Amino acid sequence: MKARDKVLIVDDSDINRSLLADMLAQDYDLVEAANGLEAVALLSQQYSEISLVLLDIVMPMMDGFEVLASMNKSGYIDHIPVIMISAETSSVYIDHAYDLGAAEYISRPFDEKTVKRRVKNTIMLYAKQKYLENMVTEQLLEKEKNNLVMVEILSHIVEFRNGESGLHVMHIRVITEALLKQLCRMTDRYNLTPEQIAMISNASALHDIGKISIPESILNKPGKLTPQEYDIIKTHSAIGAEMLEKIHYFETEPLVQVARNICRWHHERYDGRGYPDGLKGEEIPISAQVVSLADVYDALVSVRVYKAAYTHEEAMRMILNGECGTFNPLLLECLKEAGPTLKKELKVRSLSGASRIELQDMARNLIQSGNASNRTLALLEQERTKYQFFASMSKEIQFEYNYHSDLLSISEWGAAQLGVNEVIMHPLQNSQIQKLFSSADFEDFLAKIRTAQPEDPILSGTYPLQVKGSSRWFKVVARPLWVMEESSELTGVIGKFIDVHDEQVELDQLKQMAKIDSLTGLFNRAYAKRAMDTILNNEADASQNYALLVFDIDFFKSANDEYGHLFGDQVLANVAHRIQSNVRQSDISARIGGDEFLIFMEYKDHLEQMIERIFRSLNGSYQGYDITVSMGIACFPNDGSDYLTLFHHADQALYAAKRRGRRQYCLYDDSMQDLLTGVSTK
Repeated sequence: MKARDKVLIVDDSDINRSLLADMLAQDYDLVEAANGLEAVALLSQQYSEISLVLLDIVMPMMDGFEVLASMNKSGYIDHIPVIMISAETSSVYIDHAYDLGAAEYISRPFDEKTVKRRVKNTIMLYAKQKYLENMVTEQLLEKEKNNLVMVEILSHIVEFRNGESGLHVMHIRVITEALLKQLCRMTDRYNLTPEQIAMISNASALHDIGKISIPESILNKPGKLTPQEYDIIKTHSAIGAEMLEKIHYFETEPLVQVARNICRWHHERYDGRGYPDGLKGEEIPISAQVVSLADVYDALVSVRVYKAAYTHEEAMRMILNGECGTFNPLLLECLKEAGPTLKKELKVRSLSGASRIELQDMARNLIQSGNASNRTLALLEQERTKYQFFASMSKEIQFEYNYHSDLLSISEWGAAQLGVNEVIMHPLQNSQIQKLFSSADFEDFLAKIRTAQPEDPILSGTYPLQVKGSSRWFKVVARPLWVMEESSELTGVIGKFIDVHDEQVELDQLKQMAKIDSLTGLFNRAYAKRAMDTILNNEADASQNYALLVFDIDFFKSANDEYGHLFGDQVLANVAHRIQSNVRQSDISARIGGDEFLIFMEYKDHLEQMIERIFRSLNGSYQGYDITVSMGIACFPNDGSDYLTLFHHADQALYAAKRRGRRQYCLYDDSMQDLLTGVSTK
């Protein structure tokens, strides 16, 4: 018996290794490595036994490129072929892998047949003469190109030009497949085989190929179309069919014929009121009927330039109530039965990204083929449980942005909290996003992303977001993604927003308490000093004039002694109110001691008039108690250029006012220098 070839599977993901093992275990002996270091060790131990390596790129400790480099250095690469298996599709990655000697590159998602075929062919090619290897490889690769690749390319060209994401193409295929399978469960009227279902699902991606002939100004018009514009739009179905009819070399291919029918008739209606031919009922091929219903459903639940997305429930109600045209009653029953599955399936595919999609596709294919091992099923269940748990328990707003598709995905819980859609196309132009941030905060966030570097990729910031009509503080932690870590080409951003509103409000309150006098609501002495220092040291110049007013309440002790300290506090609060009513918002007002206050303000002319007005406002009566103040004033720059000097001179002027009998104010002059002793202004 011929010995079986041995394949080394290298991937840091348990589930990925298990899936590949399930695909290959029937035909090959397998060994596994969880990272590059393990792979290199196994290669050195079993070099003569290993026929092929399936190698992931992104791994801890030693990545796939480093493994290839090691195999080049040891010479293993000349005798052991390597197939790179990765979700990375950038030409930079692919070219680098080939440059390092990789024989093949399979981009996920992939199916079991593709993996088996590539593994078998690569092993076979390496067994043949070396000088024919490249030629044979190229020929086999050409043969392996299938219709689905071209369908994907052409349909994405149309969707890109149409201002939509490739999600629409994927959605139509998913919905079409689900409806056709449900149809087969409900009736055998159409005699659809699994192969025909797959063919119709693949061909559905070309349903709008005729739109490539429609002017972009009409395709992407955000407002309502004019009758003339709508007539132009309607031509796309006949044009698409004509394009496929002119593929002379493949015009008899079943896929082309099915795609042609879908293109021409997916806007026909069951009651005969559609276009371009006015077909009615079963005159319309079932393939076109199903794609028509799929197209309407996805258009309703997706964002378009002219509308927001409806919910699944709203879309179902509108279709079943006949608001979107007339459909085959049997297909409407299929839609009702498949509805819950569609809602769940499309949400997962839209939000989870390529890696989750590829995992589901591979797993589904394996399960359907019956080749999934207990190990894989257990790991899949573990992944599903973990994802659902974290998604439901995390109270963080998780997001992912893809630069190439210009698509922002937000976690279900997060989108509900913010009151926005879970999937947002062109977020920089989206009104929902613009309402969340102030323009300055949004630009600050974008600047952090643009300036982040691979050596320090984590960025953060705290911003007030307008959430459902009210402002709440959120902390954002994000990480840009690059094509390669040393590259400057961004591919996307991942991150999360954390609600820190209560903590931020508490912090703001603590900051406020640190600078505010709790009794009067004025600044305290320490904060007033810092604020004045900032102005005098950094902002003021010789052309500006500032006045520092220092004053206290005459005979305030009597208020406490005769009426009690509670009444004394009320007197202080009343004086603070008088101050706040007579100064500007830019002025600094503070309580600096028991009954002592200061005001620091800029003035231009008429200093004494300003002081006289403020002085008069501070004198008065409170509940029968007469309030009078004594005040001293020092001016910048004549009486001092720093806080300590100005305060000392204002304090000397205050003492002079008290010596003259109180209830008056004095401006500082040199005659007051010796009134207070033992105080240094340095």
